[in-house]
Amino acid sequence: MLHAKGITSRIQPSQVASPALMKTLHNILGTAALLISLSSCAPLFNKTKGNMGITSEPWGTTNDGKHVELFTLENKNGLEARITSYGGIIVSLKTPDKNGALGDVVLGFDKLADYETRSPYFGTITGRYANRIAKGKFTLDGREYQLPINDGPNSLHGGRVGFDKKVWKVKKIYHSSLVGLELTRTSADGEEGYPGNLKCTVTYLLTNDDELKIEYRATTDKATVVNLTNHTYFNLAGEGSGSILDHQAMIHAGHFTPTDDSLIPTGELRPVTGTPLDFTDFHRIGDRIGVKYPSLKQAIGYDHNFILADSSGMKSAAKIFEPKSRRVLEMETTEPAMQFYTGNHMKKLTSCKHGHTYDFRAGFCLEAQHYPDSPNHPQFPSTMLRPGETYTQTTIYKFSVE
Repeated sequence: MLHAKGITSRIQPSQVASPALMKTLHNILGTAALLISLSSCAPLFNKTKGNMGITSEPWGTTNDGKHVELFTLENKNGLEARITSYGGIIVSLKTPDKNGALGDVVLGFDKLADYETRSPYFGTITGRYANRIAKGKFTLDGREYQLPINDGPNSLHGGRVGFDKKVWKVKKIYHSSLVGLELTRTSADGEEGYPGNLKCTVTYLLTNDDELKIEYRATTDKATVVNLTNHTYFNLAGEGSGSILDHQAMIHAGHFTPTDDSLIPTGELRPVTGTPLDFTDFHRIGDRIGVKYPSLKQAIGYDHNFILADSSGMKSAAKIFEPKSRRVLEMETTEPAMQFYTGNHMKKLTSCKHGHTYDFRAGFCLEAQHYPDSPNHPQFPSTMLRPGETYTQTTIYKFSVE
């Protein structure tokens, strides 16, 4: 009896001595084994509902001549995420509504050129330091570093040419319960003023539990500061469907960091109790966004660092519900804080996806991160990374319908 991947062939003794017959059997069994092996991988490659898959396609060339690819991930339930090697941008994310109809729930553009020239960080990997650093300055081991100023008097999201404007190397990931992409690049010593050669890996994983999981990892050869996040703008009613003011939000945070007029933390940790920033129970986002409260006036709405209730480990950060589609987004993270931003600075952004125009508060962001301006506030959780240490972060966006 010969066995190959479950194939059994019975051979008579008189046939064993025939070289021609043995060669024929060998070819038949080898081909059968290959076909069975390929069929066992088919759920990873076939892009049909019920099967998982990854496809890729060219997506243009950057202004400096770098080729960009667009990758499409699909889980067994039909959820689809499209991610590009330029900026690690989540270009689209299709999830079902109450009727099972798939809809794209993230804001963005149809073309690479728009992401290069006029994107407010739609869907990007944000770094080397997400959020703001006051006057673009910090001191590390007695040396002062000056970063580019690109947001009023401050440095924002890594400077003028941050991680959102870089082309990353991409490797596909296949597993029995997920598909994903591993993005890597090295931020050179001195890039945008930051010290150290920072080796970064950002991994996107789309699971069969309808989760988009993002894992971050970085090492350095010189002391530096690191604060990475993803800057996707969500609208659970569907991108291009209007404002997000009817969404209901719950944020698991008892404190926030008040800011000055340039949105730099004062150093205070203020309780949310009794303020329009209290989302410990569900509230419609639009109910209190216009209240005359100093922190809301400064940010023209919500653009605040919420300190998450659990201090360490993976924790629930937020839950957002959209009443028409009945889509739900839940976020978990290992980070100590989350920036909740309601797209306060978008005004008549035209020619977006499918020709849509995004207006004031057309999307919201849930940015898992450390506190803004932490290098200048020793009492905040440290964002310092030294040689021999590894920066890690995990954030999960889970989608469902109620």
